[in-house]
Amino acid sequence: MNIHSSSHTFQENLTRPCRIPYLFYRPDDWSPDEHLPLIVFLHGAGERQEDVQCVTRVGLPRLLERLKNQRFLLLAPHCVGEEVWNNRVAEIKALIDQVAAQYAADLSRISLTGLSMGGFGTWEMAMSYPGFFSCAAPVCGGGMPWRAYTLQNTPIWAFHGDADDVVDISLSRMMVDAVNRCGGQAKFTVYPGVGHDSWNRAYGETDVGLWLLEHRISRP
Repeated sequence: MNIHSSSHTFQENLTRPCRIPYLFYRPDDWSPDEHLPLIVFLHGAGERQEDVQCVTRVGLPRLLERLKNQRFLLLAPHCVGEEVWNNRVAEIKALIDQVAAQYAADLSRISLTGLSMGGFGTWEMAMSYPGFFSCAAPVCGGGMPWRAYTLQNTPIWAFHGDADDVVDISLSRMMVDAVNRCGGQAKFTVYPGVGHDSWNRAYGETDVGLWLLEHRISRP
């Protein structure tokens, strides 16, 4: 797939002034008559720099060629300064809604993934808007297991290295176990001996990109 990449900024007044730079990818021959699935990617704390292009250095945006035969949209918001995704769930949801409407995305196939800080954000976004995302793939993240019941109908694929000394693997394991105890569908890929950069294996060696595209939910 030939990827058309462009840089944008979302700005809106919600509970506070909201300004979110973001990268957006679409096929070069995209047509508004084509309702493509939308993947939302949340980067880690290491990418909280002024240049929005730093979002492409790690994770799914860096490895888009692995999905070159697929047709999809990718939204990669940029979090700068000392902000964290968990504090911006309402703003990110508003951005997703705007982009999905602007580019006629398939609303039954809006999926979510992220690494490290973005892994935490992935758990938080999915739990905050149950039934909205078709599936979610958090990498080396964590969340509040007592809220996992909200994910019982959301397919989850979590990743973590068992030698991670930045985000302990127990945080992912607690979330996966909590989802499954509620009757959910959460699978967990553990990388023995791998540290915090488990995203290289997750996005570079698995079919998680295809997995994100294949799930669909029913909208009322």
